[in-house]
Amino acid sequence: MRFVFLLVFCGASLLSDLHSAEKVRLLLKSGGSVTGLEIKRNAQHHFIDLGFDVLRVPVADCSKVERLNQVPSATPESSPYLYREQSNGLARGLKELVDELGEAVVMIRTPIGLGSGFLIHPDGYVVTNDHVVAGERKVSITQFSQSGEGLLKKNFDNVRIVATGGNLDLALLKIEGQGASGFPVVPLGHSTELNQGERVFAIGSPLGLERSVSEGIVSLRNRIISNRIHIQTTAEISPGNSGGPLFNYRGEVVGVNNMKVISQGAEGLGFSIPVQTLKTFLQNRDAYAFDPRNPNAGFRYLSPPSTEIPPKTQ
Repeated sequence: MRFVFLLVFCGASLLSDLHSAEKVRLLLKSGGSVTGLEIKRNAQHHFIDLGFDVLRVPVADCSKVERLNQVPSATPESSPYLYREQSNGLARGLKELVDELGEAVVMIRTPIGLGSGFLIHPDGYVVTNDHVVAGERKVSITQFSQSGEGLLKKNFDNVRIVATGGNLDLALLKIEGQGASGFPVVPLGHSTELNQGERVFAIGSPLGLERSVSEGIVSLRNRIISNRIHIQTTAEISPGNSGGPLFNYRGEVVGVNNMKVISQGAEGLGFSIPVQTLKTFLQNRDAYAFDPRNPNAGFRYLSPPSTEIPPKTQ
């Protein structure tokens, strides 16, 4: 399968066209697609804003351009994006939310470690961090359900890595095989609507302690770390929480937990990937398609060449 190479660049000249940006889906001749805001177009290229990078896509490599004037479908079954969004959700109590959402939060195991993830589609599509499955081929998922006798565990060993975005620290998995359907799912919210001081909570498997819940507040909605936007939160995020969901009190995923600061005297410094970044990753998952024959498959966004002039040698 031939992939179109997408060149990442940023330019002030593009910003003047943002007022006329239109959401589009580019269907590529290679069979993939790219979805984002078309902020500029000329005879040779489409300029697509993904929210975290701007891509230049050759017109010659596109078979069709779809103009998207509607938001994604409310149900993952009918949405090409695999996820659903929840509208007009009301804030509820923590126990009620955990009881409702907990079964869609899973534990992910590899031969060298474990992490967390969450189901976004009834057919078994799971979101997690790239660093949870990076370099691995054998991945298993454990789902937990509540019963009168406590938590029941169901293990799934037939798990396929669908897409990975190392630069975003996001990955999409799929549970396959018999019985891999009818899974509970969680809705995605809007991280752009988070407010500083808003209450949030995390569900995951820190240190393998399944279905653990921690709560806190949004310390800052747009903390820049390693040139990427993160949600800073006081909700406890420990090893094993990686890839798990950060929820608001309307029961919507607003972030994907991925790291914390470990330093003497530092407490309550957890960080999550904004759900808007996750949505863009899912909408463009073909661009991040995982090839088991080549762990470095998919697009890699390269830094521009250095402009430094090497010193002259004597």
